[in-house]
Amino acid sequence: MERTPDTPAPDLQGKIALVAGATRGAGRAIAVQLGAAGATVYVTGRTTRERRSEYNRSETIEETAELVTEAGGTGIAVPTDHLVPDQVRALADRVDTEQGRLDVLVNDVWGGERLFEFDKKVWEHDLDAGLRLMRLGVDTHAISSHFLLPLLVRRPGGLVVEMTDGTAAYNGSHYRNSYFYDLVKNSVLRMGYVLAHELEPYGGTAVTLTPGWMRSEMMLETLGVTEENWRDALTEVPHFCISESPSYVGRAVAALAGDANVGRWNGQSVSSGQLAQEYGFTDLDGSRPDCWRYLVEVQEAGKPADPSGYR
Repeated sequence: MERTPDTPAPDLQGKIALVAGATRGAGRAIAVQLGAAGATVYVTGRTTRERRSEYNRSETIEETAELVTEAGGTGIAVPTDHLVPDQVRALADRVDTEQGRLDVLVNDVWGGERLFEFDKKVWEHDLDAGLRLMRLGVDTHAISSHFLLPLLVRRPGGLVVEMTDGTAAYNGSHYRNSYFYDLVKNSVLRMGYVLAHELEPYGGTAVTLTPGWMRSEMMLETLGVTEENWRDALTEVPHFCISESPSYVGRAVAALAGDANVGRWNGQSVSSGQLAQEYGFTDLDGSRPDCWRYLVEVQEAGKPADPSGYR
């Protein structure tokens, strides 16, 4: 992990983490970066080598677990549909039996990329798709917290990271794509705030975290590029210059998990770029993209694409 010389790498040896929704994208990268810091990481999702989700994608939770182990941690794949309470209860029982506690919970379940209809009004948006989006983006997080947080509050120092899209400041002043998408992403922001109050008496911390314009597997495929040649997309999408790899937000979670004073972030909404400035980590290319500031000050201001001073 590249960082400034005076910034120590996080040491998560002996820590037990669970990343809900770790099949691909940010969830996978978070799990891998926690593993790189030495943690034991339970990874959950619906796509396995034997059974794919409705997205029919090739990434699997078994792959994610293997990547965690290859990075230096211990990856444990547990197939789980976080919309099914009995499956999440069984997941919690397994972690309890095998570890007796949980130190870090990352609620990253999403899976709504193909459900929301961009810039459609609520009366134009497909209703079933919109309601499914809310179930995937909100209910899954609530179900996971209900069953897994009893393991996290057994001793002080537990950390919950609620993953969303957009900071509280940005989402509070911007329309986010559609009625349903906006509600989901703002609901998760509120979840982090509420959990902060509920965890504080137990010495726990809840943080809501957003990546910037993330080069997920699906984003790269949509733009017809790979992580190796992603800059080729700039001819068609110039502001993609501020994008970041999934590893960037993964390193942000690892930094939070390794911070003995993480309680200072309790209840806050933060971004990967913000935490990079605080903790000294970088993206894979050694840069520190600050996407949310760039979006306001450059893209939305109508200026030409130029990441100078923003990465």
